[in-house]
Amino acid sequence: MGTEKDVSLGFKTALVTGGGGFVGKAVVKQLLGHGVKVRVVGRNRYTDLESLGVSCFIGDLADLDFIYQACNGVDVVFHVAALAGIWGPWGDYYRTNVLGTENIVTACNLNNVQALVYTSTPSVVFDRKDIDGGNESLDYASTFLCSYARSKVTAEKHVLHNISTPSCALRPHLIWGPSDPHLLPRLLQAGKKKQLKMVGGGTNLVDISYIDNVAHAHLLAAQNLTATKTAAGQAYFISQGEPVNLWDWINELFEMMGVDRITKSISYSAAYKVGATLECLYKITGKKGEPRMTRFLAEQLAKSHYFSCDKAVKDLGYHPVTSTKEGLQRTVDWLKSQGY
Repeated sequence: MGTEKDVSLGFKTALVTGGGGFVGKAVVKQLLGHGVKVRVVGRNRYTDLESLGVSCFIGDLADLDFIYQACNGVDVVFHVAALAGIWGPWGDYYRTNVLGTENIVTACNLNNVQALVYTSTPSVVFDRKDIDGGNESLDYASTFLCSYARSKVTAEKHVLHNISTPSCALRPHLIWGPSDPHLLPRLLQAGKKKQLKMVGGGTNLVDISYIDNVAHAHLLAAQNLTATKTAAGQAYFISQGEPVNLWDWINELFEMMGVDRITKSISYSAAYKVGATLECLYKITGKKGEPRMTRFLAEQLAKSHYFSCDKAVKDLGYHPVTSTKEGLQRTVDWLKSQGY
């Protein structure tokens, strides 16, 4: 590894916020594979990463002094950390996703960091309508059913308007793969308990993104920003390159895991009403956690939302390194190894 691969990427040191998370850790490991010296920012120590030579900076994204120190002396910053979810108060999302991102941008500028790669989401353009093969010319959403999407719009705009540090935003959709702590384990748990129903007609197509492909796209973006810089100020959709039927894909996973297929369904309008009712009850009672259904989730489960990767192919040279079929088999093997 070492020098030759350092030169191929164009940078030698990197900071990854949220480096102990699902996406962050995948980015860290690919960077290490190229001989890049890595430090991470997180809320905890990550001894597994430290054993690989990674330095851990423990602190709060909302603390500008801390972020300034963490960014000092690195070539590239990958801002992956975010508060994700479909429910929760605006203040929590603002503090982490908006203020935290503003601090990252400020710290990059003050430290003369060469490049900033921001992990965004397609939710920034999801305006409650089907999206069939949309591209980056889509406008930002104007109405929001969850604080997460609203906060990511504000944060992405701030990153892309940064003129001091070459910056870009990546929008991977429905990230999955081995070590996934959220999406697939929750689906499997709901499937085993017979709690999952098909929402809508079951024909909606969606993009999915295998974890190794997402991490690969991050490295390609950084490589561009430290060289030609044609990606500066740009946003990019990242996926497997072709959509899947959401419910067929879930049922294929269930079959491979020995879980019964989803046979029951609920109309989109009924799911939306259930979500609205649960949201109201949670607000009135102050109940913690996420409702099992929300209006945003109903729309995500019933409507198509897939995008063109042509811009990422053209500017970044992005192509999926792992196919959906291969990724699914790797993921099933991992899930079974973990006792799922």
